[in-house]
Amino acid sequence: MLRKQLAAGEGLLIRPCSSIHMMFMRFRIDAVFIDAENRVTRVARDVPRWRGLAFGGRGAKAVIELPTSAAANVEPGHQLSFQGVEQ
Repeated sequence: MLRKQLAAGEGLLIRPCSSIHMMFMRFRIDAVFIDAENRVTRVARDVPRWRGLAFGGRGAKAVIELPTSAAANVEPGHQLSFQGVEQ
């Protein structure tokens, strides 16, 4: 919150989390919700700043917040893997 933007290639993993709000956010984001096995449950694209809400759906345990359009090729059911990042 209160940041001006996320840099290209940057994201934020929030765990545990099954929904987000955009209060105090200055920019739009893509939100990728995942379950306990890192399988995508829902993708919320271009979530509006200040007034946006997004819910991860059944089984969502975490969300990855990304710059808008960064999740263009991500769909529910995709399996994600994380390398070189702390979870």
